[in-house]
Amino acid sequence: MQDKYNKLFEPYTLNNNVEIKNRLVVAPLTVYDSGPDGELTGAARNFWEDRFKGFGMWIIPFANVHPSGIGFESPNAFHEENLPTLKEYADISHKQGAKAVIQLAHAGIHAAPDMTQGYDLMGPSDLPYMGIRGMTDDEVREMVHSFAYATELAIKAGLDGVEIHGANGWLIQQFVSATYNQRTDHWGGSMEKRFNFPMAIIDAIDEVRQKYQRPDFIVGYRFSPEEPGEAGLTMEETLALIDLLVEKPLQYIHISLWNFYKKIRRGGDTNMTRMEAVHERINGRVPFIGVGDLFAEEQGLEAFNTGWADFLAVGGSVELNPHLVNQIKDGREDEIQSEFDWNKMDSYRFTPSMLYGTLTGNAMFPKVKQG
Repeated sequence: MQDKYNKLFEPYTLNNNVEIKNRLVVAPLTVYDSGPDGELTGAARNFWEDRFKGFGMWIIPFANVHPSGIGFESPNAFHEENLPTLKEYADISHKQGAKAVIQLAHAGIHAAPDMTQGYDLMGPSDLPYMGIRGMTDDEVREMVHSFAYATELAIKAGLDGVEIHGANGWLIQQFVSATYNQRTDHWGGSMEKRFNFPMAIIDAIDEVRQKYQRPDFIVGYRFSPEEPGEAGLTMEETLALIDLLVEKPLQYIHISLWNFYKKIRRGGDTNMTRMEAVHERINGRVPFIGVGDLFAEEQGLEAFNTGWADFLAVGGSVELNPHLVNQIKDGREDEIQSEFDWNKMDSYRFTPSMLYGTLTGNAMFPKVKQG
């Protein structure tokens, strides 16, 4: 391995004394493939096989904390029957030598009616034009409990931690955003009250961790920094959220970005990147995971060298390169692919839904090589 990559392989000790063996994290990749109760399928197992060997941590994507919040095929974490699947995810990760952190989420207004039969489409507030019903106070509190119960299942399954999914327009972000949250109670109204839902979830999860006497259990939080629209999230609001997050017993904060170098749109210095602004606000108090279209190893190294992130989450490059870390360590960087090549389709081991997404040009999947 070239010396310039050494810094990516330095260990990092979190504030709960858990060591992550290097700075490379597998981003929460959604493979859109699971059984009727969130079970792993043969296609999903084939995709994950040795996919992230050498990484320090794997963030297992979008586990549903409640049957009303399923947005697509993904793992479930809302009843005891889900334990075998959650244990299998833990085993897959540990077999490859990575810490296993599962992302906990609820789709909110984006839940799929055909997958949530028997439940209303719910969100922070009534949105009649979308057929959305605002959640009652009791339902909001029940949802906080659902995140806590999912954490309990994660601990029982042998997972190393949970990531609270407060990004990408799902339920937690819906509560934080004035676009979707027009409540006037404890859970909305002022900016500060819109933060009460994620803060309550963090506190409830930490109570579970204390109940099981697991200070080593990792808790992270993922967020999206800005939204379009007049009432959409601005960097001013996001930085206020960061101020609260760094005071909570979190082991890391994880941003969701399409581009690592994207600049601020509103509510801050538009000459600064979002990564830099958040990094400055965190000010070293909690580890920060950066992400954003970092396909090639040189791009990742360049991003890490900015000093804006303590870890890099890698997504698309892991999809196209099942042996990415070994390629870097063995000096085979010239083999690393950044575009989907149909001639090499079998080597990617994509699930059928991933192949369909690539074929149709879905932005969630790697670009197809032209030529």
